[in-house]
Amino acid sequence: MAWFKKEKNKISKRVKIPEGLWVKCNSCKEIIYRKEVDRNLKVCPKCNYHFRISARERISLLTDNGSFNEIGADLVSNDPLNFRDQTAYKDRLSESRKKTGINDAATAGSALIGERPVIIIVLDFAFMGGSMGSVVGEKFTMAAEKAAEEKLPLISVASSGGARMQEGIISLMQMAKTSASVARFKEKGMPYISILADPTFGGVSASFAMLGDIIIAEPKSLIGFAGPRVIEQTIKQQLPENFQTAEFLLKHGMIDMIVNRKELKQTIIRLLSFTAADKSTLHR
Repeated sequence: MAWFKKEKNKISKRVKIPEGLWVKCNSCKEIIYRKEVDRNLKVCPKCNYHFRISARERISLLTDNGSFNEIGADLVSNDPLNFRDQTAYKDRLSESRKKTGINDAATAGSALIGERPVIIIVLDFAFMGGSMGSVVGEKFTMAAEKAAEEKLPLISVASSGGARMQEGIISLMQMAKTSASVARFKEKGMPYISILADPTFGGVSASFAMLGDIIIAEPKSLIGFAGPRVIEQTIKQQLPENFQTAEFLLKHGMIDMIVNRKELKQTIIRLLSFTAADKSTLHR
C-alpha cells in the first residue's frame, strides 16, 4: 500500500512572447516594452538613456518631412588593401549593406530644417560601428564643399567607433581630409553644428566631430578618443567617475550643450536663426 499518491504531472502552459517585444536599457538595466521606447523616440522612459538610432531615423527626426535629397548614395569602398582577418572586408561590407540598407556608414544630403536649407551628414553605428573609411571621408568632404558652394549651414551627427582599420592608413588620412574641408567651409562664414551621439570615439572625435562652431551632445553619450581601459593602463591612474560622458565633457568645457532628442530639432532651428542668414539675403 502506497503511503503517498503521486500527483499527475502538471503540464505547464508557457505563453510564447514574441521576439523583440521587450528591450533592456543599457543604462538603468530596466526591461521596457519596446513600443513604449519607440513612442518616446527611442529614449528610455525610466532614466532618459538615448538608444542608438539609424541614420535614416535621425534624418527623419531632424529634417522637414520629404525635404531630404541624398548625395553620394552610390559611393562604395573598393577594398584598397584586399583586407582579411577572420572575415574578408568585402564580406563585412556586404553583410552591413544587407543589414542596414545603406552602402556605407555615412548618409549625406541637402534638406530643410524649420524651412531653412542646410547640408547634413549622419553616421550610422549599425554599419561597422559607424567607422570612418574612404567613403565616409569622401561623403563628409562632399557635404562640406556643397555647403560652402551654396553658402548653407553644415550639420553633422556622429556615432562612431573611429577610423576603419580595414582600410589602414587610407582611413587615417580621412581625419586630415575632413578637417581640411571644415577649415575651407568656415572661410565662408556659415555655421557648422556638430552633434555627438553615443558613442563618438577615435578618429571621428579627433577630426570633424569636435570641430563644430557649436557642439551638441545627447544625454549620457560616451565621447572620447581612446577607451577608458586603455587610458588607465597608459597613465596608471584611476579615471574620475562618469569620465567620457557628455555630462563630464560639458562640465570641463569640451562641448557646448546637452540636448534631449525630443528638443534637438527645435534647438537647431533656434541656433540657425541666431547664426545663419536667410538664403534669400545671401547674394544681395
